Amino acid sequence: MSALPIIIVLVILLLLVVSGVRILQEYERGVVFRLGSALRAVKGPGLVLIIPFGVDRLVKVGMRVMTMDVPAQDVITRDNVSVKVNAVVYLKVVDARRAILEVDNYLYATSQLAQTTLRSVCGEKELDTLLTERDQINLALQTVLDQHTGPWGVKVTLVEVKQIDLPQEMQRAMAAQAEAERGRRAKIIHARGESEAAAQLAEAARQMEEHPAMLQLRYLQVLLEVGSEHNSTTIFPVPIDMISAFMKRRGAD
Repeated sequence: MSALPIIIVLVILLLLVVSGVRILQEYERGVVFRLGSALRAVKGPGLVLIIPFGVDRLVKVGMRVMTMDVPAQDVITRDNVSVKVNAVVYLKVVDARRAILEVDNYLYATSQLAQTTLRSVCGEKELDTLLTERDQINLALQTVLDQHTGPWGVKVTLVEVKQIDLPQEMQRAMAAQAEAERGRRAKIIHARGESEAAAQLAEAARQMEEHPAMLQLRYLQVLLEVGSEHNSTTIFPVPIDMISAFMKRRGAD
């Protein structure tokens, strides 16, 4: 009977130890509060022992890169065009202690800050800049967000503008402008081709003028092409200068 109290004490001690055991994954860190005061050392990863029954409280913080969608925001650009812009933010906690102590909810705070920053940065740009200079806008958003989240122990690694929705009338206007631009380019290309063709014809005419035999050979080539493509009889006037040489040779004989 004397062994029973010892067993009970051992069981109680075992329960105390087990209740104070916490296991943190490789991507997790733990901030320990002892009687409401945060310990300086951040725990983890691995096995962590705390004092149970309300003496110690462990708050887990994930250290992996997280993705946060920024809802579409109504933005009025610098040139007074109303658009909807949404984005995605990539962030990670670099200081678990500050992420818990310096801000109530760092994810919610970063989300709200991202929305206001998106409206502010995009509102300073013109529509053409929003559509063509995405990289600069992404960098500006990341710089502003990272500057404000740094004291919270949060690092904003990347910001990407996902989509810019334009009003229907603006889409039709831009489509008409693009169509007009394509028509202008087509006319320029056609005119350039005509100019180059005219230049080539002028060069060919100059060479034929300098070398009359070239014109005669070209004439004979056309006769051969027409004769091979058509089964009908075609009569072509033959220039007298092409047969004059033969007539003179026959007269000499």
